[in-house]
Amino acid sequence: MTTTTIPTVGQHAGRKFDWGQPAVYFVALVAIAVTIAPVVYLIIGGFRTTGQINEDPSAWPDPWVITNYLTVLTSENFWVQLVNSTIAAGFTTGGVIVLGVMAAFVIARYSFRGRDALFTLFTAGLLFPLTVAVVPLFTMIKGLGLLGNLWGIIIPQVAFALPTTIIILVPFLRAIPAELEDAATIDGAGRFGFFWRIVLPLAGPGLVTVGVLAFVASWNAYLLPLLILGDPSHSTLPLGTQAFATQFSSDTAKVMAFTTISMIPALVFFTLAQGRIVSGLTGAVKG
Repeated sequence: MTTTTIPTVGQHAGRKFDWGQPAVYFVALVAIAVTIAPVVYLIIGGFRTTGQINEDPSAWPDPWVITNYLTVLTSENFWVQLVNSTIAAGFTTGGVIVLGVMAAFVIARYSFRGRDALFTLFTAGLLFPLTVAVVPLFTMIKGLGLLGNLWGIIIPQVAFALPTTIIILVPFLRAIPAELEDAATIDGAGRFGFFWRIVLPLAGPGLVTVGVLAFVASWNAYLLPLLILGDPSHSTLPLGTQAFATQFSSDTAKVMAFTTISMIPALVFFTLAQGRIVSGLTGAVKG
């Protein structure tokens, strides 16, 4: 016969309240507020006039106006820049995912001479940001005849995103049990079949993670498009934002509206995929 011990009042009273958890939530809420507040202010500012902003920067729009956003949306340069940014970010993301997962698969799943050195080489790539190589990179792109061409920014962006991509994906792919590969071999699947049917589905969170990071980085890129594309009327949105801010330097509200619309695609894309990003980074750390 089993007996159940009922805690006494004294035992409950001896427990101390854990202040650590509320403190974590408080710090998180403060960090979220600090992060979101500028974005919200920027969006709301686009619904005001410059006179309202100058009169009281912290007030609500009174009245709400949409002419600033309509001015941006009816601008021909904006749509050209939006398409260019979408093409550059899309091809960069695709190139990073395809090349990154193939390279990471070989490094993670097969033993060969120089494997560790190759992984170390990709790791060392994190130490060399784009700004360090911008002069020789510009010379190389000019020699290839890619100045003023979107491929002149897509190819370097893929190359500079590969180190981060491979570092995230290699632990992910190493964590896939070897028994799955043995079972796939017994079922008649070759290396490509194992890669296509088993590795890619299991590596989904990691692929989404590196894809979102590559997309956002390409969408926000400024220095490389500035050097390669040049003309703001045929460039990407970051350059278009700078050109628009210069053109309407005295109209703060219009600049806020342009900036808001420019950041919406990347913001929405990142928000929708944030759950996969967390799981992807968690899997990479565990691996």
